[in-house]
Amino acid sequence: MAKRIGLHAFNMTAAGHQSSGMWRHPQSQAARYKDLDYWVDLARTLERGRFDSIFLADVLGPYDVYGGSPDAALRNGMQIPANDPFQYVSAMASVTSRLGFALTASATFEHPYPLARRFSTLDHLTKGRVGWNIVTSYLPSASRNFGVSALPHDERYEMAEEFLTVMYKLWEQSWDDDAVEVDRERGVFVNPDKVHPIRHKGRYFDVDGFNMAEPSPQKTPVIFQAGASSRGRRFAARHGEGLFVNVLNSKLSRAITDDIRTQAEAAGRKRDDVSISTILTAVIADSDAEAERKYREYKEYASGEGAMTLFGGFSGLDLAKFDKDSPLAAGDTNAIQTVLDLFTKLDPSKKWTPADIADHMSIGGVEPVLVGSPETVADEIERWIDEGDLDGINLSYAVTPHDIEAFVDTVVPELQKRGRVWKDYEGETLREYFSGPGNNRLSPTHPGSLVSRNAD
Repeated sequence: MAKRIGLHAFNMTAAGHQSSGMWRHPQSQAARYKDLDYWVDLARTLERGRFDSIFLADVLGPYDVYGGSPDAALRNGMQIPANDPFQYVSAMASVTSRLGFALTASATFEHPYPLARRFSTLDHLTKGRVGWNIVTSYLPSASRNFGVSALPHDERYEMAEEFLTVMYKLWEQSWDDDAVEVDRERGVFVNPDKVHPIRHKGRYFDVDGFNMAEPSPQKTPVIFQAGASSRGRRFAARHGEGLFVNVLNSKLSRAITDDIRTQAEAAGRKRDDVSISTILTAVIADSDAEAERKYREYKEYASGEGAMTLFGGFSGLDLAKFDKDSPLAAGDTNAIQTVLDLFTKLDPSKKWTPADIADHMSIGGVEPVLVGSPETVADEIERWIDEGDLDGINLSYAVTPHDIEAFVDTVVPELQKRGRVWKDYEGETLREYFSGPGNNRLSPTHPGSLVSRNAD
């Protein structure tokens, strides 16, 4: 029996996300990113399409590598202005009952103590539908905004390891499951003997007390991660439950997923404890020819400058300094190493020039774009899943919400007909979508279940 394809919607509380300049398209409602009604309607659409979650990206600084300033990012609305994604979830949760919410928060610039309560609060309010996308914040502008020196790439992951240790202690260990007694006769709301300070003292964090929030339905939110460098994969394989990968073809996907699953086994987990999805954009019309015409029309609105701005933020390289028609050379970066590797060495069959990269990334960013009829797009999704040993897709868009609505109305029914997408949710919490009905909590082999409360 073919595996179920998990559906996630890749979005950002900003006017521009992955497709540069597409806010100019006549059908685009991207400028409504600050309108709560827009997000409420989108949540309803995604739940109607039986999406597992909406995955909200975030950054804490502008993309200012290209041209040495944020001007191009501002002109093109490239992930700036951007609002705080946490503020949107309660409203979207209030009009849905099953859709999950994966939120991005930085282990480099947050502090574990208040962040643990923020996630616990949302997990309570959504009845267990929250996940955390852990990032280590690659943008130099973010470091400057927090007044600190940018940490080396691998050290950011070392800091994230300790950050997660503290979070696990707060979520999993500081409160017994039955600590809240609400005993009116005895006058005891919480039994103090069942609440435990964690007394954590480490290299990066000293946290003495216990979580301010009582245990939520999932205790620890579902852990999402997108690290794809060698250090990032090791981190993702150890901690991640939902993993997202950027790849240019399904052959590359298979190599990455095999490596992550093997590393998960080496960390004492099962290969299928990690659910891996690839990021895709879909341009859909009634026929393949009409979809190609639609894609060409989209290209007329796309911004090459915006695409190079996005690449600069991702890779740490300013494409303005390179010959636009000469192949880009491989190298090391303190930003997202895999983005640079994708265009320089992971696929030796193609030599990417800055002009090629700008053209490719103008629609959909790094990820591939599927163009065709609902049947063709469904065929391609199945091929990616099966050839790449993937568990799902993280669906981006060019024109919002048009592309998402088209996917829900046409591709989802086709995948349901093929038995690849569920017709109704199985379970009520986000973790159950990954681990099966009844599995609300971390698996016994996950490091969050094994952490000791007072271990440094």
